[in-house]
Amino acid sequence: MGVANEPSYAGVLNIFHEVAKKSLGLYPKLNNANTELLNYSENATYLVRDFANNKKYILRVNRPGYHTKEEIESELLWLKSINRDSPITVPLPFPGSNWEDVQEVHLHDEQSPFYCTLFAFLEGESPSEENEQELIVQFENLGEITAHLHNHSINWKPPQTINRWSWDYENVIGNDPIWGRWQDGKGITPQRLELFQKVSEVIKHRLDQYGKSNDRFGLIHADLRLPNLIIEDKVIKVIDFDDCGFSWYMFDLATSLSFIEHQPYVPELIRAWVKGYRKVRPLSKQEEDEIPTFILMRRLMLIAWIGSHDNPTSQELGSKYTEQTDALAIRYLERFNL
Repeated sequence: MGVANEPSYAGVLNIFHEVAKKSLGLYPKLNNANTELLNYSENATYLVRDFANNKKYILRVNRPGYHTKEEIESELLWLKSINRDSPITVPLPFPGSNWEDVQEVHLHDEQSPFYCTLFAFLEGESPSEENEQELIVQFENLGEITAHLHNHSINWKPPQTINRWSWDYENVIGNDPIWGRWQDGKGITPQRLELFQKVSEVIKHRLDQYGKSNDRFGLIHADLRLPNLIIEDKVIKVIDFDDCGFSWYMFDLATSLSFIEHQPYVPELIRAWVKGYRKVRPLSKQEEDEIPTFILMRRLMLIAWIGSHDNPTSQELGSKYTEQTDALAIRYLERFNL
């Protein structure tokens, strides 16, 4: 994916760097702060160091066309509500000099504005997938936090319409996929096309049966993978609500397993997560039984994402991620004697 028809990855980053530097002038006393790129995926995320006041912030520069200003404002409205009415620690936005949370930056050769948001910096480290035993402990804690998040979503009465995407079947792996078609992913062979298509059809059938009742479908984080969790003194903080939207609550668990779904310790992570979740919120047997469906849906979604994105993560995962999906797909179909 490019920005402003710029084909090279380096060229895209140069544009984001320019926007990030320019955006600091829209915040009080940050004119002389430094920016350091942390991550580039759908957007560019920067660490902002204000040496004059010994403070750090997180700056997110949204890619034009990914989210509208109203959609970002809906995200921030939910974020503030979570901070106010739940036990979950989240990063709050800082308003610019005009007292708005979302700042617009225009470049001379860009028709669409870049939307920028400055967030509080949360101390801590992301969990490591290398430490399996520690990860199992953290997943029980994550299950509790996710249940609190879902309870908040169910009970929240927003003061205005929430304008966010719906991560339903059609927008994830169906006919109108937001992140592209899994059929266009790397490493898709005729045999895999047939296998994954059968999986996709089973997923659709099961989700149609599962339904979208209010206790199963609502506003979720939608990207609770390891880099979006910050741990400090065994407390898990949740960051990056950029993909929050309306979907099945169990899809949040599937996103927590992003890119590691094939690892042999995943069943232990799921058991730990379910144990933690049930400490806060009921989870029916039907919901628990459908967890593999959401995991496979997320897996196909990520195959599409890898195939449609050009960044270090997609390059590193490549076609190997698709190849590692075979065993998961076969095992999923075997659950239903297919």
